[in-house]
Amino acid sequence: GLNTADLPAKVLANRALLCSELGLADQRIAAAHQVHGARLRCWELDEHPPRFGSGAERSRIEEADGHLTHAGGLGLLVLVADCFPVALSGGGQVAMLHCGWRGVAAGILERAAQEFDASPVAFVGPGIGRCCFEVGDEVRARFGDVPEAASGRMLDLRAVIEARLLAVGVRAFEHLDLCTSCRSDLFFSHRRDGGVTGRQAAVAWLD
Repeated sequence: GLNTADLPAKVLANRALLCSELGLADQRIAAAHQVHGARLRCWELDEHPPRFGSGAERSRIEEADGHLTHAGGLGLLVLVADCFPVALSGGGQVAMLHCGWRGVAAGILERAAQEFDASPVAFVGPGIGRCCFEVGDEVRARFGDVPEAASGRMLDLRAVIEARLLAVGVRAFEHLDLCTSCRSDLFFSHRRDGGVTGRQAAVAWLD
């Protein structure tokens, strides 16, 4: 990402490659400055996000950790490197969420789910597993409603995400149950790499 220590030219080249692989123009990718919160950005049919492939438009990018739209052909993108990408879809709309522990504790999942008229389908992508996610007492205390997610100092954030979604009526799940910290062959990991790392992109859209 452009907020990492990576070379901007390299980041923009990777973004152009992503757009090409997805078959979406860079002005049809909605991204945000992620702040580990619970704000959703709702995109209307006639809106045009800042160009994802242009560093010159960075000043137009808003702060948000989730996106929601009814618009077809608009890619909703989040960047992750241990946090979980969570997509929700149903009723002619789609949401894409950046879910770290702070955003989950702040209610981003519940906020997104309530935007759907009927229970959406959820897809939870790769993120840091219980095997690698050691946290302090103050973090574990935020998830006392999901006691099975904590084991000593280790936290299963994936289990918390599923429990929170179940609590608001989501019943259909797909998981890509891989640990970003363990799988250095596949993923960047903020924790494993001491904060000096790249980002995975997760994108959801309506055809």
